[in-house]
Amino acid sequence: MAKYSLLPQQLLYEGTLTKENFFAPSLASEAQILRTHCPHYFKSLMDGSIDGKAQRKIGFPWSEQLIKRERVIGQGTINNVQFAIENGCSLNIAGGTHHAFYDRGEGFCMFNDIMLGAHFALDHTNITRILVIDLDVHQGNGTAAMASNDPRIFTFSMHGEKNYPYHKESSDMDLPLSDYIEDKPYLSLLNDALNTLFEKVDPELVFFQSGVDVLKSDKLGRMGLTLNGCKERDTAVISRCHERGIPLVINMGGGYSPEIKTIIEAHANTFRTCINYYQ
Repeated sequence: MAKYSLLPQQLLYEGTLTKENFFAPSLASEAQILRTHCPHYFKSLMDGSIDGKAQRKIGFPWSEQLIKRERVIGQGTINNVQFAIENGCSLNIAGGTHHAFYDRGEGFCMFNDIMLGAHFALDHTNITRILVIDLDVHQGNGTAAMASNDPRIFTFSMHGEKNYPYHKESSDMDLPLSDYIEDKPYLSLLNDALNTLFEKVDPELVFFQSGVDVLKSDKLGRMGLTLNGCKERDTAVISRCHERGIPLVINMGGGYSPEIKTIIEAHANTFRTCINYYQ
C-alpha cells in the first residue's frame, strides 16, 4: 500500500521525525513464528501450498514477496517491544494484523504481529501483564481467539457491531458500537473503558492497534469520527500509558478513505501525538 512509503516521507518532511528515529526490521524467524502459529499453516505459506480457499479468506493471492512482507511486519513489532521497553513508546508503520488466527489468515492478515510481539515480551522480558487495546473499526478476532487461554494477555476491542468480521470472537472485553457513531459519544465510551481497563489490568505493556478506518470518510468503516476525533482517541491511549510509565507499542492498522492524504494525516497524527509525550 502507498501509505507505507508516504507516511514516513511526510513525517520526515514536516520534521516530526528524523532518519535516526526509524529502523528497518529483518524477517521474523521460523522459531518466532512457530511460537505463535501452527507449523502446518506456516509451511503452507512458506512453500506456497496454501489452497485457494484459504487464500481467498486472506484476501491476497500467495506470493513469496507477500510472505516476506508479513515476516518483516512481524519482526518490526517484536523490535517495537524492545524499543518501547527502552524508550517508552515505539510504533510500526504497518502491523496490527489482528485477523490472523493460530492456523489461518483472514482479512488481509497472515501472521498476527501483535501476538508475535506479546509472546516475545512474555518469553524474553520480565513482563507478565499485557493489555491489547484494539481500536480498529473491525474486531480483533484473531487476537482475541489466540489470547483466550492466556490470562497474562487481556484483549479489549472497540469496534463496529455490524462490521466485519460478521462472526465475532470473544475478547476479554468487547465494546461494539452502532454505525456512524460520532466523536463525542465515541470518546466518552472510550475514556470510560480505558479508566476501567487500566485499573483492572494494571498492565506492564500495552499494544495499541490504532486503525484509522474509524474515520467518517472511510470506505469500509461505517463510523463517524473526524480527524480531530481520531487524534483525541490516540491521545486518550497514549497519555495514559505515558502518565503511568507503561511501555507502549503502536501498530497502524487499517485505513481506507478515498483520498490517501486523509489516511496519511490520520496516521501522522498518531506519531505527532507520541512525539508530544515522548521526547
